[in-house]
Amino acid sequence: MHIGVFILLLLSGERNFGVRLNKPYVTRVPMDIPVFTGTHADLLIIVFHKIIVSAHQRLQPLYDCLLTIIVNISPYLKTLSMVSSNKLLHLLEAFSSPWFLLAAPDNHHLVFFLLEAFNNLIQYQFDGNANLVYTIIRKRQVFFSLSNLATDTQTIAKLSTKNSNLPPTSSKKSIDQSANKQTIFQTNSKSTIDGEPQLNKEFSQQLNISSGGVIPSAVTTTLAETPSIHKMTERTLAASPNIDGNEHQRSGTNNEASPLSSQAASPSSPTMASSNHFQPTDNSLWSPTSEWVQSWKGKLPLQTIMRLLQVLVPQVEKICMDRGLTDESEIIKFLQHGTLVGLLPVPHPILIRKYQPNSGTVMWFRTYMWGVIYLRNVDPPIWYDTDVKLFEIQRV
Repeated sequence: MHIGVFILLLLSGERNFGVRLNKPYVTRVPMDIPVFTGTHADLLIIVFHKIIVSAHQRLQPLYDCLLTIIVNISPYLKTLSMVSSNKLLHLLEAFSSPWFLLAAPDNHHLVFFLLEAFNNLIQYQFDGNANLVYTIIRKRQVFFSLSNLATDTQTIAKLSTKNSNLPPTSSKKSIDQSANKQTIFQTNSKSTIDGEPQLNKEFSQQLNISSGGVIPSAVTTTLAETPSIHKMTERTLAASPNIDGNEHQRSGTNNEASPLSSQAASPSSPTMASSNHFQPTDNSLWSPTSEWVQSWKGKLPLQTIMRLLQVLVPQVEKICMDRGLTDESEIIKFLQHGTLVGLLPVPHPILIRKYQPNSGTVMWFRTYMWGVIYLRNVDPPIWYDTDVKLFEIQRV
């Protein structure tokens, strides 16, 4: 698993890899994933989602890498399916839950990665991603809640104290409680996201155990830790993707670059300074503060998404009411013919995090390689009466 993710991280730094992921996925490989019609990019996102929601403790150090891969390829993904769009929003729901954000000092970096991916898709590939735009509109409460995240000391202390006992409540059934219009747009009726709220609950509980508690095990192994993403990658600016010769006019820009967008593209942004969230650390010695939450909340790159919602939500509400739409496909058709020309902030620079060799990955690969060599040669017992020490096994 680790080697496969490292290879994908290396490939994701190349523009051609992202472009070729738009090729339709037609070869069906037996996998326990939802049936979908889409591209190889959809397959990648769906598989990554499955890896993350498994909440396996040994895979958690890979979350940074998985989301970095998604960010790297996001400017080039022309048409995401409804299934993969829902998976991305589901991840944001889980990672933006207050209890999860306050559980560890670096958990908020996962939210920055996902928001950066959404911004890339909106700014550079708006035309073909009506499914994603529709999903963002339906799940807009996630972004509103994130924007209104409490920063006062009393609320933070309350969440921190009861962190392990809080039920996950980030998923909401109703998108607009004040509306009386019973359409697909206003309510979470049956659609391709059925089953996700329950999955989100199980996922949240597992993440809470893994990040804040200890999973009992008879044997624990001490291996080389997965290097943090900022040590494995170097940041480079990529050329804007060529979208029908005029990508900026399609997505829409205005003449004023926002401070928030500049922060999102800045190397000093929390997104760029991400470290390994799930390295074994004693989180009981750390507690969130109001100053800490304020230090990164103000840098959340939400302006592009909020502007999109500000423009499109009233339009979709009006068309639903005027035409009495009850089918999400009709709303998606409307969004496909929509435009945000002149309404969005100036497109931010595309920041690609390219894999670079480092001492951490060298140590990891060396440990893995010798582990394979050792296990492949235990019969006949060529290691008998030797003092090979690849790793330590501690029985508890």
